[in-house]
Amino acid sequence: MKTLDFVLPDGLEATEPPPARDGVRLLVASTNSVQHARFSQFGEFLAPGDLVVVNTSATLAAAVDGTWAGAPVEVHFSAELADGAWVVEVRPAGVPTGPVTGLRPGEVIVLDAGATLIVDRPHPAGQARLWRVRPRIDGGVSWFLTRHGRPIRYAYVPRPWPLADYQTVFAREPGSAEMPSAGRPFTEGIVTDLITRGVALAPVVLHTGVSSQEPGEPPQPERFRVPEATARLVNSTRQAGGRVIAVGTTVTRALESAADADGSVQARAGWTDLVLGPARPARVVTGLVTGWHAPGASHLWLLTAVAGAALVERAYAEAVRTGYRWHEFGDSCLLLP
Repeated sequence: MKTLDFVLPDGLEATEPPPARDGVRLLVASTNSVQHARFSQFGEFLAPGDLVVVNTSATLAAAVDGTWAGAPVEVHFSAELADGAWVVEVRPAGVPTGPVTGLRPGEVIVLDAGATLIVDRPHPAGQARLWRVRPRIDGGVSWFLTRHGRPIRYAYVPRPWPLADYQTVFAREPGSAEMPSAGRPFTEGIVTDLITRGVALAPVVLHTGVSSQEPGEPPQPERFRVPEATARLVNSTRQAGGRVIAVGTTVTRALESAADADGSVQARAGWTDLVLGPARPARVVTGLVTGWHAPGASHLWLLTAVAGAALVERAYAEAVRTGYRWHEFGDSCLLLP
């Protein structure tokens, strides 16, 4: 199986939130073994002195209804830019996959309550999926989404779920278009268990954009922040021989964006366009909690940057063979190279 080329069998997509967050399955893949557990056992696979880094970004109700060129559409708000413009994806209403085609600069998308979006240009240039728009919304976009938005939902989740089901226990700062889902199985009980085992936790922020990239398309630039205290904890953990366990590709991207060439982490904030993969392996992260990503997703290259292609391939082959569930409400993997 090639790292970016495997077949996901029908029926392995998780279609709704699990009854218990920490009840999902956990596949633990290390250099010498693959083990099967429940996420409630997560702490058993770590050691005193390890550091777990989490993303405290909260999920926005980022999907709203609109009208464009006389047709109903669904607008997915992806990211706010420094000048107040937003990056959005516009999809035909009721169509499960793919953006609309034919958007042009200067066109108007009409939303509820008299709000409008003025289409500016593709973002980034040279593609037609994401567009920069200028909102004309009294009270601002955040206010509007709170009152008129709903969580972004794809075809494999057939019914809507409340925003609370798309938040992690770590969520504090609204800004993610979609849930940083690797953190979803964590509970207060698991956090307490880690602390009693001598495992430390530290926060970063990375606000995720929409995740509907085409196969092989690199991730979009995203806003991140690595606090000074987290940078110190990461560096002291590495110096003491502990493992730095990132909860998700978002945390990995944030930490690696704040890393110097020697692997030391500095407090940094801004936008990152870092793409991890064979040409840029991980310098800081030595373990990774992740969900299961679709064939062709750029996230898979990030996994190999941390764990190596052979371990990622072995984990995915075992997950397919034993029927693990995919996507944001699915099962989990702990990679410990």
